[in-house]
Amino acid sequence: MRKKVVDGVSWIGKIDWEIRTAHGKEYSTHKGTSYNAYLIEDEKTALVDTVWEPYADEFVANLQLEIDLDKIDYIICNHAEPDHSGALPALMKLIPDTPIYCTKQATMSLPGHYHQDWNFRPVSAGDTLSLGKNTLTFQPIPMVHWPDSMMTHLSGKNILFSNDAFGQHYAHELLFNDLADQCTLYEEAIKYFANILTPFSPIIKNRIVDFLATALPVELIATSHGILWRKNPEQIIEQYLQWCDAYQEDQITIIYDSMYNSTKVIAETIARGILQHSPATQVKLFHAAKADKNDILTEVFRSKAVLMGSPTFNKGPLSSLSALLEEFRGLKFMGKKASAFTSYGWSGEAAKEMLAQLVDAGFTTTDEGFRVHWRMDTEERAKALQFGVDFASATF
Repeated sequence: MRKKVVDGVSWIGKIDWEIRTAHGKEYSTHKGTSYNAYLIEDEKTALVDTVWEPYADEFVANLQLEIDLDKIDYIICNHAEPDHSGALPALMKLIPDTPIYCTKQATMSLPGHYHQDWNFRPVSAGDTLSLGKNTLTFQPIPMVHWPDSMMTHLSGKNILFSNDAFGQHYAHELLFNDLADQCTLYEEAIKYFANILTPFSPIIKNRIVDFLATALPVELIATSHGILWRKNPEQIIEQYLQWCDAYQEDQITIIYDSMYNSTKVIAETIARGILQHSPATQVKLFHAAKADKNDILTEVFRSKAVLMGSPTFNKGPLSSLSALLEEFRGLKFMGKKASAFTSYGWSGEAAKEMLAQLVDAGFTTTDEGFRVHWRMDTEERAKALQFGVDFASATF
């Protein structure tokens, strides 16, 4: 069970190779995940976080093989979400008086989950806890991504236990970023940020700036999920600062659904028009009812502009587009342009409806959309191509 992080610090979490969704069914985990917990053994011993509830008994049993539980002096709970704290009830049955250091907000959310009045020790920014040779410094980071979230820094070892910040849903036996596939690591890191942390981007930026102002040295970032950053850990901090700042690449994403391929053909024709105007721009097309939702949202996060296409159905877009538009509203993407298109038989409101929802979600619309009555003929194909050219022109 135990994996060495550095001398005196061990990973004691759980790698979940099988999980394919997190947050219920809201987040796809194609690469699995891990629930990272850590044991710090100094003159005093501290346990940093636990694992998800389904693995609670396994976690406690394995922990007992590594250490006499009565020798755990402190428990650090950086976050009350059950995929971090889920083994606490099983563990606290065996060591009920062990103090739990957490934020003030966590002293409310932990009892809210587990209905237990444990020995809570609420901490504030800059509070410290000596373990002997090394010292823990607590840094609450509310709304990254829960009100009770906290990071914990270990001096001497210069490790930042970063909680949900800088993590990924990525199962990997070798733990460290220099031993992982770099492309997969980057893709899972940006997906994690895009789908979970984007709504809190301004807050996250401020929290990172606040932490950097403490001047606490960081030689390793120990995340709560996925890979630990030991080689150039500053890279993920710098990347987060970029992602927080209305991030976009030279990319336009087209998302559509189609009943009889009319809207699909419009999407493909518009894409050719975009590339005619801007050959170097990445243009990616997704069928909303077939592609993974979280993969689509990651590409929207990357994009400088988005096009939404649907046949008109019951005076609006198909449900796959409506669901994504609701996701856009919640994620609060910043600084992106958008338009919409529809094919229709008799009413044709879908483009107008999608444009209104895009504006509500914070996008800047470039035009009044594009509509095709029934299927495109040669003249309308030329218009769709020109619509793509004009949209690309308005995007730059």
